[in-house]
Amino acid sequence: MTGAREKFGAFIRREREGKEIGLREMAKRIGVSPTYLSKVERDEFPPLAEERVRAIATILGCDVDDLLARAGRVSTDITDIIKRHPVELAALLRTTKGLSVENIGRLVGFAKKIEST
Repeated sequence: MTGAREKFGAFIRREREGKEIGLREMAKRIGVSPTYLSKVERDEFPPLAEERVRAIATILGCDVDDLLARAGRVSTDITDIIKRHPVELAALLRTTKGLSVENIGRLVGFAKKIEST
């Protein structure tokens, strides 16, 4: 994950420019005005709605969950999962908060093995 502390707007601008996608083209592809997108990229406006953040992630080839997190959002499918099992998932997340990325990956792998049995 490049620039984990980089703000949403600065991140999408850097990625967009790196892929040589013009502001007007990006705005058109996600269904907003170039002026609006420019203000989002300068962090003058808050990040876009989830569907537009997802569209940007697809266009830029970014991880959707990472881009949503930069936007201060959590994917609706994740919130739906949490709502179905709030106590257990809150406990799981609190328990794993101190784990390294590698150990979280191992835990995910273990969960996938359990799920497939």
